[in-house]
Amino acid sequence: MTIETIKDRIAKAAQAANRAEDSVKLIAVSKVQPNERVEAVLEAGHRCFGENRVQEAAGKWPDFRERFAGVDLHLIGPLQTNKARQAMELAQSIHTLDRPKLAKTLARLAQEIGQCPELFIQVNTGEEEQKAGVMPAQADDFIAECRALDLPVAGLMCIPPVEEEPALHFALLAKIAARNDLSGLSMGMSGDFERAIALGATHVRVGSAIFGERVPG
Repeated sequence: MTIETIKDRIAKAAQAANRAEDSVKLIAVSKVQPNERVEAVLEAGHRCFGENRVQEAAGKWPDFRERFAGVDLHLIGPLQTNKARQAMELAQSIHTLDRPKLAKTLARLAQEIGQCPELFIQVNTGEEEQKAGVMPAQADDFIAECRALDLPVAGLMCIPPVEEEPALHFALLAKIAARNDLSGLSMGMSGDFERAIALGATHVRVGSAIFGERVPG
């Protein structure tokens, strides 16, 4: 499937939801993809990409940035505090702010560096033990805590449980965002991004539908 096909599906889903086509940002998830596949998407004119690991992003994107202007890099994987500075220097957005220790680290580094990527708070909508993210019941307090640290919280992010209907989780995330006056919703992946857009997604994270199956390294 080409990136143009995905963009067309996004546009149709937005239209069906009575939303502007440009109200949804497509993050092409390039983690564990060979550089030639990523380069092909860059050559096609796309500039917004997602990476899971800081180390992988650091090995890939400085070189691409020299050759392709306007790269917009989003970190969408769990972030260790010891990688926070590198993440902030590499990425325009971080989608996995999920705990007070990380929030305080980002706030301290933002003061030192003089800038901060836009941030999305990850909510563990399925309350899964093995998954990162704040629990829904703690989300309001954590959002307030991050705002008190003067962090640029743009919205919320979730990864629904694989075996559950994702729309229920998208609706929950949208409800938490609305009551906290947050407009950004990072939700929806290759198999469910149209449902996410119907429920208000502003950022969809699509990998395999664009690049093909991942190539483990």
